[in-house]
Amino acid sequence: MKLARDLYDEIVDQARAEAPNECCGMVATRDGKAVKVYPALNAAASPLRYEMDGAEQYRIQMAIDDAGLDLGAIYHSHTRSEPVPSQTDINLAFYPDALYIIVGLAGGEADMRAFTIRNGEVAKAELVIE
Repeated sequence: MKLARDLYDEIVDQARAEAPNECCGMVATRDGKAVKVYPALNAAASPLRYEMDGAEQYRIQMAIDDAGLDLGAIYHSHTRSEPVPSQTDINLAFYPDALYIIVGLAGGEADMRAFTIRNGEVAKAELVIE
């Protein structure tokens, strides 16, 4: 996925603003390029996990569909650990065609990584910041 610097900054800014809790949201794409970030509320309000409110998730997905875009990624932050999928992240990965972007804040500098999660299998995915 290609992610413009301003969209990258938007996700990182949200992660920092919501710390110590994890943040979450969705990224809409067109032809593999991110075009819009949809921040969401972490209904779990937790530093250890995220949970997107079902109604908000539905609203975002409908906005993406209505705009003729694709759900390219679901993102969240890890405020105290490396940006790799936890077992909870893997268990709750219900969108095999979307990337899962994780922003790590534990090291001070933001570290953003992308993964595919299909049938419990995690693979690193390409994320190009433009």
